[in-house]
Amino acid sequence: MTVSPGRVSLIGAGPGDPGLITTRGARLLAQADVVVYDDAVEPSLRWARPDAERIAVGSIGDEDTAQTAISMLLAEKAREGLSVARLMWGDPFVFDSGGRDAMFLRDQHIPFEIVPGVPAAIGSSAYAGIPITYPGAGDAVVLLRGQERLAARVPDVDWAALARLDGTIASFTRGTAAGAILRKLTAAGLPGDTPVALVRHGTRPSQDTCSATLATMAEALADGADHEGLLVIGKVTGLRDHLRWFDDRPLFGRRIVVTRSTEQAPELVESLEALGAQAVQAPTIRIVAAEDPEALDRAAAGIDEYDWVVIESAGAATRLLTALTRGPRDLRALGRVAICALGPSTADRLAAMGIRADVVAPEVGAERLCDAMSQFAPIDGRRVLVVRPDVLRDVVPQELTRQGATVTDLVAYRTEPVPPDAPRTQALYRQLLEGHVDAVTFTSPTALRQFAVMIGEEQAVDLLNTTTVVTIGPVTAAAALEMGVQAPIVPAAYTVGGLIDAIRDHFRRR
Repeated sequence: MTVSPGRVSLIGAGPGDPGLITTRGARLLAQADVVVYDDAVEPSLRWARPDAERIAVGSIGDEDTAQTAISMLLAEKAREGLSVARLMWGDPFVFDSGGRDAMFLRDQHIPFEIVPGVPAAIGSSAYAGIPITYPGAGDAVVLLRGQERLAARVPDVDWAALARLDGTIASFTRGTAAGAILRKLTAAGLPGDTPVALVRHGTRPSQDTCSATLATMAEALADGADHEGLLVIGKVTGLRDHLRWFDDRPLFGRRIVVTRSTEQAPELVESLEALGAQAVQAPTIRIVAAEDPEALDRAAAGIDEYDWVVIESAGAATRLLTALTRGPRDLRALGRVAICALGPSTADRLAAMGIRADVVAPEVGAERLCDAMSQFAPIDGRRVLVVRPDVLRDVVPQELTRQGATVTDLVAYRTEPVPPDAPRTQALYRQLLEGHVDAVTFTSPTALRQFAVMIGEEQAVDLLNTTTVVTIGPVTAAAALEMGVQAPIVPAAYTVGGLIDAIRDHFRRR
């Protein structure tokens, strides 16, 4: 049987910030069976399906033979009937291999499409506060090839014409190419006082921008080192002091570890990145399906038979309401059911999905939860559905049963520890050891305990005491103190938003 070829999407991921991918690019990435990606765009894999095959193919500007092998790989995967996303740095058609890939696929009769991305010359300059054009700063923009090789090969262009240009020259350079370009322009007659900027790690929390005159920058880049970054030449670079914004954000350059599972991390990660931080995802657990994955659907189908529904985590809330809307019912089935959320994070997740919890119980014990419920409506003799992760055990169901309720205890999902030998674990250990972490966040005692298992309990305590530890609430803070962690920060509000505020306030005072 002949398999119809799949489709290849050549997607521009932009110059670094994963939030710069287009809506269409993110959607195609989320649908892809296979993701073939440049090393530089790995952060954008957060938009890919968790079960998608992921194939790293090295750095931008690798040799022609490597590019041919990538084109062949795309065609091979598509012939298997798979949906393939080729995730590329910047824009596929701006000084990248997208054109060659597309031509190869056309010759192989493989369907493809192009999804434009933000080129480095546009994205990195904007994040540095440098408009690529500006009234009075010339009428032309030249994008100069520069990133393809580590060696100091410079483009074969009319340098004298470029030196006479009234406008902006931009080139993403690697190796010693930046210095070579500046020397060519100097020799061609471009004045030594022409403003120049070099933007390294553009659009990322590690972004660094150096501004100088042509003469000064050429001298600084003559050291033979690898100066990778966006080189911008022209009057527009002088506007940076007035228009800089990205590197003025309150957490810019701070490296903050997020230990939540990959599924639960996006809200915290995106909030940190919005304030300029580099969020290092180091999940201590991973979420897997419950042993009886159909139990949620059965409970959702009969949800209106309960008097109470107690939801013990944000993840449990998502799974229950997803199961409810996946079947023949919708949110109206909850009309006569009282809803109790354990903790404000769970209540926030419910609110985001259109449900306001009747009771938001504090995360300080099953008895307090039952007291809060009783103040709203009776428990004794009532039918109660408890939806929880396996890690929270059955403490709440037992207390509800003791107080006279008829309880259905439903495990919505299970958690598994991330093994200590996982690459992310090893990388995190090195970063902590070298003092490259500004803060580590914990949103549950489970995450804290598993962190200690991953790193090693004695080493974990020692390493955490060299940085800032931020916990989402007093229960997690108590677990940290019991472990030996000194002075963990506890936010005023026990939510992701409260945790973010506490981090911002802490570093503002430093």
